[in-house]
Amino acid sequence: MQIIRFLDSTNRKRYGLARPNGTAELLKGSPFGRLATAQKRTKVVKLLAPVEPAAIIGIGLNYRDHAREIGAGIPRKPVVFMKNPSCVTNPDDPIVIPASCVDPLQVDYEVELAVVIRSLTRRVTVETALDHVLGYTIANDVTARTWQKNAGGKQWTVGKSFDTFCPLGPAIVTPDEIKDPQNLQLKCCLNGRLKQYDNTSDMIFSVAELITYLSEIMTLLPGTVILTGTPSGVGCVRKPPVFLKAGDRLDLTIHAIGALSNPVVNEEV
Repeated sequence: MQIIRFLDSTNRKRYGLARPNGTAELLKGSPFGRLATAQKRTKVVKLLAPVEPAAIIGIGLNYRDHAREIGAGIPRKPVVFMKNPSCVTNPDDPIVIPASCVDPLQVDYEVELAVVIRSLTRRVTVETALDHVLGYTIANDVTARTWQKNAGGKQWTVGKSFDTFCPLGPAIVTPDEIKDPQNLQLKCCLNGRLKQYDNTSDMIFSVAELITYLSEIMTLLPGTVILTGTPSGVGCVRKPPVFLKAGDRLDLTIHAIGALSNPVVNEEV
């Protein structure tokens, strides 16, 4: 299934199954509990991020080629950080560059496979970890590099939690449609030009291994979103660096999930 979250013609937030021509088959209940079709179709007035996260857990340096381009060694354990859930933004809504990040430009793009946790998850094994997955979506782990490096005591949360810094969408694709999350092609284009292109097979720690590791440390609540890392090609390592500016447009795709697009604007002050 491809579960979307959207506004209907009455401005009500609804869940549905994506259907052609800008419509959805309405769903009753919650994706994290009982979910059933309402046997009714409705117009999708505005597509929303497919989940309101209970938490957003990021994983850094989880692609071999990306670790190499940054000049880091291969991590022995997952590199974990958090993003504030308030930084989530919808498909097609703007990524807003904060006034503190305009001069100098420092805001970077990161296409990522996002995993949505379905149920309370604590101390699971690698063999059973994927049983706790509701589905997969696309994330852009937008990052203010100067804030990431200098403003958080070497902790990354500050540079990654500005408002609008986590576009999600377009849908949660359930595991019946994605049998192997370790064989998905990812792509990020900036203004139509390819910047990132890789496969989740390059991950250092698989989705199942990440869930197992995290659930040993903490209970993962239903609706937790895990960002599984970005591949090589980020803007900060390019020569010259490529940072986001007002007027840009990002188009992210992951095979079997779809496309996530967002324009870029400056903060109004």
